[in-house]
Amino acid sequence: MMATTHALAGAVLAVVVAVVFPESAAATTPVPVLAAAALGGLFPDFDLYAGHRKTLHFPVYFSGLAVPALVAAALSPSTLTLSVALFLAAAALHSVMDAFGGGLELKPWLGTSDRAVYSHYHNRWIRPRRWIRYDGAPEDLFAAAVFAVPTLYAYDGTIQLGVYAALGISAVYVLVRKPMVVAAQTAVDAMPEHLVDRIPDRFVEDFR
Repeated sequence: MMATTHALAGAVLAVVVAVVFPESAAATTPVPVLAAAALGGLFPDFDLYAGHRKTLHFPVYFSGLAVPALVAAALSPSTLTLSVALFLAAAALHSVMDAFGGGLELKPWLGTSDRAVYSHYHNRWIRPRRWIRYDGAPEDLFAAAVFAVPTLYAYDGTIQLGVYAALGISAVYVLVRKPMVVAAQTAVDAMPEHLVDRIPDRFVEDFR
């Protein structure tokens, strides 16, 4: 799924806390809490260029860390404790959600990969369910829009602008997702073999 979809999903966690606990920091000082939740939703994808969906994706361990962090935020409520808890919860949600998308191949609409996200706890790759066929698929944009609705409803001003910006980026990415692959294929085909050999396999293996 798109990074923006994960960020918007993370933000929903902050909205839920704000609605259920209207005296919490998620309701009274929403910007830092929402930012932490959205960043937690983005964080696992920081491994894009180094062992993607393995280096920073921890579906079990992030979930295990999120539980005591949420308990700590409930026992000692503050902007900091809630932000940390929602960061971890959003990172856990991201790691789990990736199992419902496509695989790691560069042309995921072909459905050739059996690797969705790595579980370090189980020491194996979790297979892709492909409910959302690939990042940037039309249904991925639909999911991003659905996740955006609660935040747009609950907040206004700068927060709404940020959500609309995320949706705009998502829409553009959906439009260019497949053309980018075509352009990359053309570029790889035109490159001398000795240059292609210097590119990490992950970025060219489906083009050779």
